[in-house]
Amino acid sequence: MSLADKVLAVNNDLPIRSDLPVHSGKVRSVYWLTEADSRRLIEEKGYNVAPDSPLAIMVISDRISAFDCIWHGEGGMNGVPGKGAALNAISNHWFKRFREEGLADSHILEIPHPFVWIVQKAKPVMIEAICRQYITGSMWRSYEKGERQFCGIEIADNLQKDQKLPELLITPSTKGILENIPGVPAVDDVNITRSDIENNFAAFNFRNKDDIDRYETLLKEGFDLISDELSKLDQVFVDTKFEFGYVTDQNGDEKLIYMDEVGTPDSSRIWDGPSYREGKVVEKSKEGFRQLLLKHFPDPDILLNKDRMVERQALAKNNPLPESVLMEVSKTYLDIAEKITGETLTLSENPKAEIIEILRNQYGLID
Repeated sequence: MSLADKVLAVNNDLPIRSDLPVHSGKVRSVYWLTEADSRRLIEEKGYNVAPDSPLAIMVISDRISAFDCIWHGEGGMNGVPGKGAALNAISNHWFKRFREEGLADSHILEIPHPFVWIVQKAKPVMIEAICRQYITGSMWRSYEKGERQFCGIEIADNLQKDQKLPELLITPSTKGILENIPGVPAVDDVNITRSDIENNFAAFNFRNKDDIDRYETLLKEGFDLISDELSKLDQVFVDTKFEFGYVTDQNGDEKLIYMDEVGTPDSSRIWDGPSYREGKVVEKSKEGFRQLLLKHFPDPDILLNKDRMVERQALAKNNPLPESVLMEVSKTYLDIAEKITGETLTLSENPKAEIIEILRNQYGLID
């Protein structure tokens, strides 16, 4: 079996029973279960959710996106070997640690396969919560141009690139396009301030104003937990994105939970500690792949300039990357996953066949 066969690139064609179309994102696909199957599994498995909660099967893929495009390699390699399993393993590890430390639950109810989560439907808080511990990336580029206010927070002069910030900075942005919020443009991923959230908490799906404090506490505590554990591995937790939502448990109580993924190389920047102390940044996350693409193509402006999106999509579609590039990315993801979890990740020979067999035989979700 070739390496390309071990890559799960297409994850929206599984024969899982569902009444709704499959929702496919850049990396994950979501299959909403029928009402009957959701109720049956809640009863059979004893999940701590309301009996009428909609459940879904979330299947990760090995696809890799950067600069809003999906990239592929030579020889039919349409993803990065081991990437999906690495992302899920890392998220599973942090969600479990959050639960053990009494922070909050996640949307995951069960993990039947390294590529698969059984999740409960959450009402999402419409905020991408970015936490920054160092000044780098887009924030540094804005700072260099003279910007000193980020999401309503004033930061000091004379900071250096990649320097640690005096305190953890929360720079939220909108998740999706939100209409009719005063002072907030109706575009995806626009920066917002804490007062924007306070003045329009219901528009962002917060249940009440007090939950804004709860969300900030969960952000900081989650960030600190990951940062502390990574520092023990001599890795630097630079910045990350958290997402939250509300779910109802079997007692009918609504609670705020972590959702999406957490602390992964896709949603975070992680640097190698020893290299950083020597004044050199070595990326242990997807940022390394982005930098690699910027060097690989002769006109990096195509990747950075939003007005050249059509050219960018053509670039990604028509330029298979060398296998060596994807294998380098694979090594980054597998290495950091094994460091964090303390376990060796073995690549599935045929992930799709394994998933179908498990969901058919153990969960009765495939006819």
